[in-house]
Amino acid sequence: MSKNLRSIYRGKIIQLFLERVKLPNGHVTELEIVRHPGAAAVVPFLDPDHVILIKQYRHATGKYLYEIPAGKLMKGESPLSCARRELEEEIGYRARRFKKLISAYTSPGFCNELIHIYMATNLLKTQQNLESCEVLEVIELPVRKVQAMIRSGKIQDAKSIIGLELACRWIK
Repeated sequence: MSKNLRSIYRGKIIQLFLERVKLPNGHVTELEIVRHPGAAAVVPFLDPDHVILIKQYRHATGKYLYEIPAGKLMKGESPLSCARRELEEEIGYRARRFKKLISAYTSPGFCNELIHIYMATNLLKTQQNLESCEVLEVIELPVRKVQAMIRSGKIQDAKSIIGLELACRWIK
């Protein structure tokens, strides 16, 4: 670890560092940086007109959010393997086809988390396998209703909005 980088906190998912940096404009400052292993998310289509979402309790927001299945990368795990794992764990489906939609930084002002978003089709029902800390409901919805939920602000999760918007354009 560099002498300019000091670990402040190490948790199960993230690490927080205080780093003294020289910016491209020459200014020297201290920045708080969250290091994250990365994540994958997947937009699962039952057919071209129906998508599966989860309604998941998120303590940080104090409410349930509509989301696409997602989770953090395990050490050495590829983004596609993570997407496959999360699809089955959270909603109880496997997919015969995956299409990579995008990779995006979630909050680059303070965090290096890069999320890889996929679209999944040709789904096969299996068994859901939730972790004890996951409180969620699986919901099948028409694509047109999901698009209306995004427009009305009922869907507020950024990764889900990005994934759903891109996948809906692609599937049509």
